[in-house]
Formats: sequence, structure tokens, C-alpha cells
Amino acid sequence: MTTFKENTLNYLAWEEFCDTLKRAGKQIIRKEAAADSLSNSEGYRYLSRLLRIGLEMHLEFSDTDFPGFCTPSHETAKIGADNPDNLYMRAPINGTLRYRVYGNRGTVHYLSFGCQAGGYEKDGTLLSAGFIDTNGLQIEDNGDFELIISAQAEIGNHLLINKDCTSLIVRQTFHDRKKEIPAIVQIERLDVAGKPHPLTPKKMREKLLKSANFVEKTANLFADWAQSWKPQPNTLPLMNPEVTLSVGGDPNIDYYHGYWELKDDEVMIIHVDKVPDCDTWNMQINNYWMESLDYRYHNICINKHNAHYNDDGSVTLFLAHQNPQRKNWLQTASHNIGTMCFRCVGAQALVTPQCRVVKYQDLD
Repeated sequence: MTTFKENTLNYLAWEEFCDTLKRAGKQIIRKEAAADSLSNSEGYRYLSRLLRIGLEMHLEFSDTDFPGFCTPSHETAKIGADNPDNLYMRAPINGTLRYRVYGNRGTVHYLSFGCQAGGYEKDGTLLSAGFIDTNGLQIEDNGDFELIISAQAEIGNHLLINKDCTSLIVRQTFHDRKKEIPAIVQIERLDVAGKPHPLTPKKMREKLLKSANFVEKTANLFADWAQSWKPQPNTLPLMNPEVTLSVGGDPNIDYYHGYWELKDDEVMIIHVDKVPDCDTWNMQINNYWMESLDYRYHNICINKHNAHYNDDGSVTLFLAHQNPQRKNWLQTASHNIGTMCFRCVGAQALVTPQCRVVKYQDLD
């Protein structure tokens, strides 16, 4: 029978949850943050999106005995320069247990599985605890595959993890979503019986606070990143690989991040004189909060497959408010400031994207 004390614990947990969310709002009004009305409005929408993601991860899909996949970034919920060419999937796991991941490869261009330790809701890190992509998997002729995840070496497709592992991230990267078939991926814990345990006040408090802490600490982490790039606008330096790995980045990817700002009559030209051999690459435009701009309605991402190349094999992209009458136009979607990301997957060499800002009338 439910007791008054248990009900009180639930209410106190809810109050603590709400207080943490209220405190998270301070990330949007920090003095260094973008102050224009569009960025400010998107900042509060961003917090609401982080809350949806947090509740999915830490309340609805948090049982490591009976794991399932949620989608931590998609068209209307975004984190840390989410890749518009990606389909993300996340499942909770316990590094001391054994899991079976299985399904069908489909035809998606790139598919990887990364186990991670930690979490943004804890200390703002997501350390790699094991990684494999389809180049390391044996796949049946019909595309079916099976992957065992555990802390002990096993025969066959196996991903070795450590005891600190808390989650599995699956990345599917498309060249052309309209033509490629997504992979079908499912997960189950091995050697488990019964059904999930009923929810207790203690567990409810834990899940609520993880969700709220996720909102606050994720917003803080990427606001710090945007702030750090702001003094050198319109540049795309290579991000320190140790930093990107510490927050859950794919170890196969080189990330180039920067802050951009354009007046209404300006265009940014982004030129890569030698595109390296790689699985794929793309360039994307984000808002100040490192959310990709709305790629459902605006062309804010160009990749290896759909880019127009120059005769010498180089590539030139144009970020502009209005059509610059050039190929490879990246749209600002009514923004004058934001962040941006150039990434190369499996690249054989580093690149140096060159950025310069000109007036529309000086494009020629």
C-alpha cells in the first residue's frame, strides 16, 4: 500500500527537478550568450528540447536489464552540432553485463557502434568505452548481422567494453536519405529473465534528477564551446580530438568547429583546396546553441555526395542570407550569427578550411 511518506518523497523529487530546470534557464541569459531575439527564443526552445531528450534517455529508456533504443537527436531535438546526415540511436547498458545487438545492415553509407562511459548529466563527459564500425563486422550476404557486447573477449562479432560503460550510441550516416535504406538495429540483454521492476520513489527521483541535470549541464557545456569560438569568428580550426572524444565524438571523425557572423549584405566563402580521401565529409550550419538549423526547410548541410566540386577537385561553399547565384549555397535561415561544423569521417589526412567574408557585390 502506498504511504504518505513515499508520496512526499515523490513530491520533493518533483520540486528538486523543477528547481534544476529553473536554474538551467540561466545558461540562456549568461552575459556572453547571443542576445538577439531569435537566438534568445531558440535558447529556451533548446532547453525544452533537451528536456524531451533527457526524459527519453533517463526515464523512458533507462533500464539496462531491458534496454531499448531512443533517438537522442533528430529534426526537433538537437545536441552539440547534431549531424543532419545522421540517424542517431541510443540504448542504456551496464558495462558488467552481456548484450546482443542484431538487425540488418541496410544500405546506409556509414554505420558505427560506440559504447560510452559517464554522461552529460554527471560531469559533462562521455568517454569512449569501446567502438566498432561495419568495416570490422562480419555481415551476412542478406545484410543481417549480430554483435555481442561484453567485458570479456568472445568469438565472432564482438565489442569489448569496460565496467564503466553506461550507453551504446549507434550512428547511421547517409549520403542521400531518399535513396539509402536505414539499418534495422535492436538490442537485448543476454542471460536475463522476468520483467522490469515496478517504479519506486527512489528510482523516480533518480530518473527525474538525471533528466534535469542533463538539461542544465548539456546547455552549459555547449554554451561554453560557442563562447570560446566567438573571439575568432568565421574560422574553422580543428577541434582537439581529445576534447571531442571526451564528450562522445566518433573516434573516426575529425571535427572542425567555429563561430560565424554575417551582416545582411555579406557572404562567407568556405574553401577546402584538397578534400582528403575519406568515407564521407559534410559542412553544416548551426545556431548559437549548436543546434543544426532546420534542415527540413533550409539547405544548411552539404556533404561528399551532393557537393559540387571545382575542376581541380577542391570544393567551395557559400554561406549567405540570399542566393549568391553559386553552387553549394548554405542558407542562414534568418540567422546572423551561429556556430558551424566541418567533419571528415575516416579521413586519410587533415584539412584546413579557409573562410573569408565578402560583400555580395564583391563575389566576382
